[in-house]
Amino acid sequence: MLTAEETQDKDRPLRETVRDTLRTRIFEGHYAPGTRLVERDLAAEFSVSRLPVREALRMLRQEGLISDRGARGAEVSSLSPKDVEDLFDVRQSLEVLACRLAARRATKQDLAYLKGLLDDAEAFLAKGSVMEAHRSNSEFHDAITGIADNNFLKSALEPLQGRMHWLFRHVSDLPELIREHRELYSAIASGDPDKAAVQSASHIGKYRDQFPEDFQKTEPEFHRKRK
Repeated sequence: MLTAEETQDKDRPLRETVRDTLRTRIFEGHYAPGTRLVERDLAAEFSVSRLPVREALRMLRQEGLISDRGARGAEVSSLSPKDVEDLFDVRQSLEVLACRLAARRATKQDLAYLKGLLDDAEAFLAKGSVMEAHRSNSEFHDAITGIADNNFLKSALEPLQGRMHWLFRHVSDLPELIREHRELYSAIASGDPDKAAVQSASHIGKYRDQFPEDFQKTEPEFHRKRK
């Protein structure tokens, strides 16, 4: 839960702190699809005015993590099998480009940061910190977008990333996911844009083929375990 110390962090706008906390709750299953998010109640819980909560909810709408339901207000979004397919359609086009550009533009510092995220994911997994391992894997993909250094590409990916990160929290074989991320890292580190593009397409395609069925089976159980 958001703490008093976090709300008093002078280095970040309150709206971002509230947004990040709500996003984490959605990712980690504390808010299941269909859960109502009431601005007034959240403001009271976080001990902030309603303005930063309103802004945080607006940002989460842009990410597709919450939806407006008329008189019901905002609620956590759900994904149908077609939504999953459509999401992979767009992601496969955009993220392959991001990896191609990252292979061309990554510095030694960029590569060290990517490798560090994968090392963190493995370390968290070894300690049984599954959600932290998922978080490091999500940050790995976000970092690739940053390294690609294309503002138009970043703007196109941003509305999808929240939903993709949430979706990939349902992946049960984390060691395999981390292994694939290491292969993607190696392709980017090679400096060969074509190799990075092929590896990215293979990585996304693998999960595209298995996700619609797996997601429908694991999503209800995922949330039941966290209630």
